Amino acid sequence: MARHRQGTPTEVELEILHVLWNHQPATVRQVVDVLNQSRPRAYTSILSMLNVMFEKGLVTRKMQGRAHVYSAKKTREKTLGRVVQDMLSRAFHGSTTSLIAQVLEQSKPSADELDQIRQTIEQWESGEGNDG
Repeated sequence: MARHRQGTPTEVELEILHVLWNHQPATVRQVVDVLNQSRPRAYTSILSMLNVMFEKGLVTRKMQGRAHVYSAKKTREKTLGRVVQDMLSRAFHGSTTSLIAQVLEQSKPSADELDQIRQTIEQWESGEGNDG
């Protein structure tokens, strides 16, 4: 049976992408070493995930000596934008207000972070932070 191709990266794929965005290009060993700083991962598991991610078009790879080196195919901003758009659509039925309310409730931002959020909204309203 064919594997379902999810439009956005899974949780583990996002962990790997974060490593690649910060350390690309990287070998499987380099990715494993970074991930193991937070919790142990098996080399073969990460190798399998990177192969799946290559098949899904999330990463590129090329031979460097005897090892593949991997890079994220899309930028952090583009990928995370798709994740947020998917969540907005699926979990919040397109309601930006509901999404933001949930983010604020779950993250409990500091006063400084709230000031930054207000500045971002002001920039957005003035046209500096959007396409129109």
